Amino acid sequence: MTSTYAVLSEGLEKRFGPRNDPAKTVHALRGLDLAVREGTVCGLLGPNGAGKTTAVRLLTTLLRPDAGTARVAGHDITTDADAVRRSIGVTGQYASVDGDLTGRENLRLFARLLRAPRGRADELLDRFGLAAAADRPARTLSGGLRRRLDLAASLLTRPAVLFLDEPTTGLDPHSRNGIWEAVRELAGEGTTVLLTTQYLEEADRLADDIVLIDGGRAAHTGTPAELKAQIGHYAEIVVPEDAGEPALHAAAVVLDQLTGARPRVAPERRTVGAVVLDPAVTLPRVVRELDGAGVPLLDATLRPPTLDEVFLRLTVTRPAPEEVAA
Repeated sequence: MTSTYAVLSEGLEKRFGPRNDPAKTVHALRGLDLAVREGTVCGLLGPNGAGKTTAVRLLTTLLRPDAGTARVAGHDITTDADAVRRSIGVTGQYASVDGDLTGRENLRLFARLLRAPRGRADELLDRFGLAAAADRPARTLSGGLRRRLDLAASLLTRPAVLFLDEPTTGLDPHSRNGIWEAVRELAGEGTTVLLTTQYLEEADRLADDIVLIDGGRAAHTGTPAELKAQIGHYAEIVVPEDAGEPALHAAAVVLDQLTGARPRVAPERRTVGAVVLDPAVTLPRVVRELDGAGVPLLDATLRPPTLDEVFLRLTVTRPAPEEVAA
């Protein structure tokens, strides 16, 4: 493995269900290729059932692949699983701390189990702004503080690679910003972070590179800017409140003709939007066409797409009930 990659996988496959009954077999991964550079944040995105959680379980040695290979921090996940575990930290979707223990007791317990220096626990309490709450039972801490405590526990051994699985689910914006700041600091210090999240803004703000998983494969890869460039710009118009449904329909017809893309109509916001791939479709042209069609306008913009719009445009997976956990 090239030393510049902290995570490298080729052709990872994983199936669930009886092998002798193909109709009941779920193919969670169908040949996943990853190449995550050292000291970067890689966002692993995809619809529910696309294979994100299965990929994390494989890379953290909680599952064994049915086919393919992967190396994490230079170690093979199948033949050198113990070395992989010594090189990684994992923060799952739910806090793993003991609610009856204080924050300090939790970290010291984990430190003993991981054979980390006892002083490391106190160091991390200070670093994550937990010192003031360190001697309170973890169950009395807010969701944001518990997540920070969980993140601190995953860093006791100074891992080369940190896996963050939905790290800010359920947190308020202030707590989420605190986790984001911590992740940026870790990457700046050389830790490689593999992040799975359903918050597309989170991936946009944190990730150096994004892997968009769809159908168990890496369907699209690149920086957030590169992925956005794949779908061009986004035209969005706002009609006056008193214009009603006819104006929204007329605007949708105009955008459909101009862009060739199916417009997205949001009646509650009085907006119509569509992806624009043709550079000849400029904002003045959009406004002229709408004016010519008699569509009343309150506002009109032509902007780069958000990562949410990239996600909706580039993914096609619709999870079946048995695939949602994959």
